[in-house]
Amino acid sequence: MKRIHVSKRLNRSRGGDTLIFLMLALVGVFMALPLWYAIVSAFKPPEEIFIYPPRFYVTDPTGKNFTQLFQLVTDLVVPFSRYLFNSVFVSIASTALCVIIGALAAYPFAKKNFMGKNVLWKLIMLTLLFSGGVTSLPSYIIKAKLGLLDTYWVLILPSIASTTQMFLMRQFMMQIPDTLLEAARIDGAGEIRTFMHIVMPNVKPAWMTVMVLAFTGIWNAGSTGVIFEESLKLLPTALGQISAGGIARTGVTAAASLLLMIPPILAFVITQSKMLQTMAHSGIKD
Repeated sequence: MKRIHVSKRLNRSRGGDTLIFLMLALVGVFMALPLWYAIVSAFKPPEEIFIYPPRFYVTDPTGKNFTQLFQLVTDLVVPFSRYLFNSVFVSIASTALCVIIGALAAYPFAKKNFMGKNVLWKLIMLTLLFSGGVTSLPSYIIKAKLGLLDTYWVLILPSIASTTQMFLMRQFMMQIPDTLLEAARIDGAGEIRTFMHIVMPNVKPAWMTVMVLAFTGIWNAGSTGVIFEESLKLLPTALGQISAGGIARTGVTAAASLLLMIPPILAFVITQSKMLQTMAHSGIKD
């Protein structure tokens, strides 16, 4: 009797693969257009910046925008290095605390049972419905009452409590088998050791994603309205003040925007595979 061999490979046509590739490539190019336009604009002379409709290329590239930017930052009353230090310090401190606090807060909701757990989690999820603009006034009043204005803490503390990032950590932690945690406890590991040596290594994609999101958010955040001492202001605020010189500084603004985009882009490129893995797990139903 003749045997019939069934291939386990998916039957996909080359034409279908080519069509999918072309569609994805088209979407990718469309999504990259804003980044490309920012890069091109940073090297445009003034006469090309105001051409309408806007061009996605430059015919006479120049580096004067960056030269003028560096000249302006050297003439500041507060050294440029101080603004850079403020942004780096606040970004790193906020990111580190966000990862630690977010992981510690997400772990009980993912792997522990306690009274009122579901109700409390639903209340936390309700905060996702409120935008920053809605809570800006009460948030400012609280910061002022606590005496946080004109300090680094006014920028660091609010960035720690992130519901979105806590949600990502919890969803990833829920994928850790309970048997793995039970085995660690049987071997004599306490809660802290189990958390540090079992949970955190297994949720590395999640906390790396949180690191990128937290760093990007605080790096791009300004300090206007909460920081009035010039020596404590962040780099985006300082560059915004430099760029607020009217039409004559449009090229300088484009150059400053490009420089501010580099750190978040590098952080995403380095951790993009981990971020995609985290987003895939975050959609898994409880």
